[in-house]
Amino acid sequence: MANTQDFTAIMKDMMGAFPVDTKSFEEAMKNTSALNEKLATVALTAAEKSSDISSKWTKDTITKLTAMTKVPAEPADYAKSVTDFASAAAEVAAENMAAFAEVAKKLQMDTVELLMAAGKDVAEEATAAVQKVTKEATAAAKKAAAK
Repeated sequence: MANTQDFTAIMKDMMGAFPVDTKSFEEAMKNTSALNEKLATVALTAAEKSSDISSKWTKDTITKLTAMTKVPAEPADYAKSVTDFASAAAEVAAENMAAFAEVAKKLQMDTVELLMAAGKDVAEEATAAVQKVTKEATAAAKKAAAK
C-alpha cells in the first residue's frame, strides 16, 4: 500500500509565508459600521421630516373638514363649502408633495455624498493593502526561492 505524503509541514510553511493581517479586517469593520451609522442617520432624518410633513398635512385637513361640517344658513352654501375645501385640499396637496420631494432630494444627495466618500476611502485603503500584500508576497517568494 502506498504511503501518502504528509502535507502538514508544507501547509504550515505556506500559511506562514502569507500571514493574514487582522488589523485590516478590523479597520474594514470599523469603516463599514461608521458608514452604516451615517446612512442610518440620513435615512432616519428623512423619515422624521416626512412624518412631520404628513402630520401637519393631516392636521390641516382635519381643520378644513371641521370648517366644512358647519351647518350653513343657505343650501347653496353647501356647494360653496365643498368647493372651498376641494380647492384648499388641492393647494395643500401640491405644497406637501413639493415638501416630500425636497426631503427625497436631500436624502438622495446625502446618500450619494456618503457613498462617494466611502468609495474614495475604500479605493485608497485597497491600494495600500494591495501594495503591502505585494511587497510581502514578493519577499516570501524570494525567501522560498532561496531555500
